[in-house]
Amino acid sequence: MQRPASLALFLSLSLGAVSLPSHAAPNAGPAAAKQPVQVQQIRNATARIDYAGKTFLLDPFLARKGAYPGFPGTFNSQLRNPLVELPMPAGDIMKGVDAVIVSHTHLDHWDGGNHQFIPKAIPLFVQDEADARLIRSQGYTNVRILGDDTLFEGVQLSKTGGQHGTDDMYANKQLAAGLGKAMGIVFQAPGAKTVYVVGDSIWRSEVDQALARFKPDVILLNAGDARMVGFTGSIIMGKDDVLHAAQRMPNATIVATHMDAINHMTLSREELKEHVRQHGIQDRVRIPSDGDILKF
Repeated sequence: MQRPASLALFLSLSLGAVSLPSHAAPNAGPAAAKQPVQVQQIRNATARIDYAGKTFLLDPFLARKGAYPGFPGTFNSQLRNPLVELPMPAGDIMKGVDAVIVSHTHLDHWDGGNHQFIPKAIPLFVQDEADARLIRSQGYTNVRILGDDTLFEGVQLSKTGGQHGTDDMYANKQLAAGLGKAMGIVFQAPGAKTVYVVGDSIWRSEVDQALARFKPDVILLNAGDARMVGFTGSIIMGKDDVLHAAQRMPNATIVATHMDAINHMTLSREELKEHVRQHGIQDRVRIPSDGDILKF
């Protein structure tokens, strides 16, 4: 099988170099959900999540259109990233943000070392010490490692697992190092719906375990079906995973994101909308455009 070339450049771009019991928050669930939850799609996997009176910025990727080259070894690498502009000024995106969550430090989820939009002292949650070291080296002074049972000002944050590609991809040591680790995050608070951000993962047992453990009301899926050259399968989820999530959790709302902004995404919003219509799940699957606000 052909292996992707130019992995060294892929690695450098990927790294962005250029309490309550975690399984069940008291009074959580649909019957007691009195605190509104709001999700604003920004671009790619970047989102503002208003939850239990706090505003979180997820995976901030705030560059201007075309600021970075496409990821080598991936589909359509001749295209520059991001493919589209932000739907609003970066300064407006940061207004009122209480904390930042970085699921992993691939460039399309974190480019905070390349601009000054994010305050250096803001609480910033990461998945492990390696990501913490990188972001601290960029001048951020309040970097925290998110665990299974992390409480932030009344909001329970729980780290979940996954895998950012197929087993065949991770069998290639160089590519595995570039793909690295990526976490999911569960938000819980008394009186608020449970939100599960799956993160950059394909569907694996870790996702099933998180669904069974937390029983989320809202599930954010990175569904752009990103592809590597020379490999079968995706490094994140796609349209069939959206369908599977809707079937697996019939009482949950699915929010599909991470589309139409990065060179190696192969699933568009329009294609996913048609797939959702064909399977009759359009009343339970939201596919927001950049800038859209969803309320739960």
